[in-house]
Amino acid sequence: MKIQINTDRNVEGDELWAQEVESTVEAALGRFGEKITHVEVHVSDLNSHKFGAADKRCMLEARLAGLQPIAVSDEAATLEQAIQGAAGKLVRTLDSTLGRLGKRRSPEARDSE
Repeated sequence: MKIQINTDRNVEGDELWAQEVESTVEAALGRFGEKITHVEVHVSDLNSHKFGAADKRCMLEARLAGLQPIAVSDEAATLEQAIQGAAGKLVRTLDSTLGRLGKRRSPEARDSE
């Protein structure tokens, strides 16, 4: 799974921060294995230099082999909380999406795997 991190001009992230973001995303989505080919992480500070209760935003977009991309977002007081919140939402969405796809497949196809 390839992870690409994008920030807006109001978010400063160094290499160590990027590694932490990658490990958070990998830990949350690792169980989906080869089903996810690419994850884009977009983090932003909605109020720039002003302080706000939930002004940090993280949007995660997962690209699944053979399916349309799935995107979720979360807003929180810190970037770490926003990233973890978005990762949790993405896990739930992937569970739901992949679960529905598994139920639509015929019993013969599932038996041959």
